[in-house]
Amino acid sequence: MSRTLPTLPDGRILDVVRAPSHVLSVSGSPVDPADPAMVQLCADLVATMRISPGCVGLAAPQVGVSAQVFCVDVSAHPKTRTMHGLIVLVNAEILEASRNEKAREGCMSVPELTGDVKRATKITVAGQLPLTGERVLISTDAFEARALQHEIDHCAGMLFLDRVVGAHAVYPRKMYLKPPDAGGNAR
Repeated sequence: MSRTLPTLPDGRILDVVRAPSHVLSVSGSPVDPADPAMVQLCADLVATMRISPGCVGLAAPQVGVSAQVFCVDVSAHPKTRTMHGLIVLVNAEILEASRNEKAREGCMSVPELTGDVKRATKITVAGQLPLTGERVLISTDAFEARALQHEIDHCAGMLFLDRVVGAHAVYPRKMYLKPPDAGGNAR
C-alpha cells in the first residue's frame, strides 16, 4: 500500500451473518469513504476480524451491511508470502490478475464448509482508504492475493461456494479439539 491507513475509531464486535442470508448474495453499493458510518463500519470489521480465530478478512455483507467495504490482514497466517499488514479498503476493484491456481478456502459466513477455488496468483487492486478517500494501489501475490479476491467477491454478492471447481470440491470443515485433560474432557 502506498500510504498509511488513517487512524480508525475504536471498533465494535459485530455478529457475522451466515449463508443463506440474502445480504450475502447482493452486490454491495459503492460508498463514501469519508461517511462517518462507513469509517465506523471499517473499524468494526477490523475489531470483529481480530477476535475471530483464523480469520484473515471480513467484508461488510458478512456483518449485514450491503456495502463495498472490507478488511484483510494475513500477517499471522502460515501460508503468507507477501503481506501489506492491515488492509482496509472501500470501493475496491481488481485491475490486473494473473493465471489461476486452485487452493482451499473457508469463510466465517459458511463455517461448516471449505472448498477448492481457482483464483489469480498475482493481482493489482485499486481502492480508497476510509476517512481520507485516498486512492491506493496494492500489488500482491499468493495467499494475500487470494484473501483480497475473497473479500472483493463478498462485496459483489458472491461466496467462495459460487466459485468452487465442482460439487466434488466442497468439504466439511475439520474441527480440531485440544487433547483431553486428565479427566477426559476436551480443553
